[in-house]
Amino acid sequence: MDYVWAFVIGGLLCLPAQILIDKTKLTPARILVSYVVAGVILGAVGVYEPFVEFAGCGAATPLTGFGYLIARGVKEAVTEKGLLGALTGGLSETAAGITAALVFGLIAAIFFRGKTKN
Repeated sequence: MDYVWAFVIGGLLCLPAQILIDKTKLTPARILVSYVVAGVILGAVGVYEPFVEFAGCGAATPLTGFGYLIARGVKEAVTEKGLLGALTGGLSETAAGITAALVFGLIAAIFFRGKTKN
């Protein structure tokens, strides 16, 4: 049942983004950044953590989850290291995700060619 909830919640998080891409002139980059910022804000105020506990990877995997991890990492690092933690905490918490994105992006760039939209 955990997989079902992860699928449903992840899909519900992605649905508004797809609607915005299809129905507005907002670029995908702006929508993605908005999702990350929303995750940071919701994580900072403590709303997103119970959501992640309920939905698991369905809430942790989309970009809102990435923003949540950044906020959590900064919060923990500031507690441990003081103000310097505000600069290092987000990166240390999300290093695995950033590395995976870079590696898979490189692999995709090696094997596939981009096409321009007409």
